[in-house]
Amino acid sequence: MFKDKEKIMKFDQYVEYHLAHFENAKSDWNYEDGCVLVGCVQLYQATGKSMYKEFVIEYMKKFINDDGTINHFEKENYNIDSIHTGKVLFFLYEETKEEKYRQAIEILMDQLRDHPRTKCGSFWHKKIYPNQIWLDGLYMAQPFYMEYETKYENKEHYEDIVNQFRNVRKYIYNEEKSLYYHAYDEAKIQIWADKETGKSPNFWLRAMGWYLMSLVDTMDVMSKEIFEQYKTLEGIFKEAVKGILQYQDKESKLFYQLIDKGDIEGNYLETSGSAMVAYAIMKGCRIGALSKEKYQSIGEEILNSIIDRMLIEEDNVPKLSQICSVAGLGPKNERDGSVEYYFSEPIVCDDHKGSGAFMMAYAQMLMLREA
Repeated sequence: MFKDKEKIMKFDQYVEYHLAHFENAKSDWNYEDGCVLVGCVQLYQATGKSMYKEFVIEYMKKFINDDGTINHFEKENYNIDSIHTGKVLFFLYEETKEEKYRQAIEILMDQLRDHPRTKCGSFWHKKIYPNQIWLDGLYMAQPFYMEYETKYENKEHYEDIVNQFRNVRKYIYNEEKSLYYHAYDEAKIQIWADKETGKSPNFWLRAMGWYLMSLVDTMDVMSKEIFEQYKTLEGIFKEAVKGILQYQDKESKLFYQLIDKGDIEGNYLETSGSAMVAYAIMKGCRIGALSKEKYQSIGEEILNSIIDRMLIEEDNVPKLSQICSVAGLGPKNERDGSVEYYFSEPIVCDDHKGSGAFMMAYAQMLMLREA
């Protein structure tokens, strides 16, 4: 536990208030809510507090029917984001043994089986984003896909999953900067895509956060017995962690919205992506992918700084501040991936993507200290 009782109290007050006043990000089955649900599952695993498990069960009552069908979910949209919230279904099935959760897992896996792919073998980000790989999408789908393969498919498609990470390393990585661009257009026709490489032009923090979490979460649910494939992901993960830490702000220990442009006017220290980096590092230490001696203190100092700097109070209401509301690319001429674009999106409090990552990071800190 934190030695600082004030930090513990600030975290507990924030999460209890946030869950008590929770509002769905959208009316449909959505990934934003899933970030908070995953945070609840991990906090339940870390603390054993029933409130977290009960929150997830109550949430799912609105969406999962007795036959496992999912309300407000459309497979035909082929939206990779739709897979993310399904990660908590594995937990619910194991905890409750209710068959509806197992059936819902199959419904989501059916989408992945039919999901359109690039020529290099990666899932399209969405049907409305054809031929595109976004870092966000690796987090949305690959940990779910890997857990399914490990538990139900006898590890048959491990190579497919690992290959999708190899593709990202091949097509989206910048060797000089040791960072990953936000996305890649295989067709090289989008307004934001470089006409020679297909890469988007900037390094967005939350995209890197999604990617780091995707790697550590996928490793966590795969069998280490498949040694070569595990070591491939571990190597990519270590490289990515070292790369982003070069850009950590020395004073705050946090990271900028555009990672490598901290000195540009309009850039700002962003909470959700910083929390994701903290989460990935501490979980990496916990599962043995990173050295605890070298990295645990780095992960904890990022989380400490978020609590000190970004947890604020307005009118006696605790809030998590400095979260980029959303950032994407296209689908047509809007959202061109420029510096100006990433700085133009609203900066908000309590967005579920930030709150969820914050909860996950705190849970990993607790579990790491118990390990």
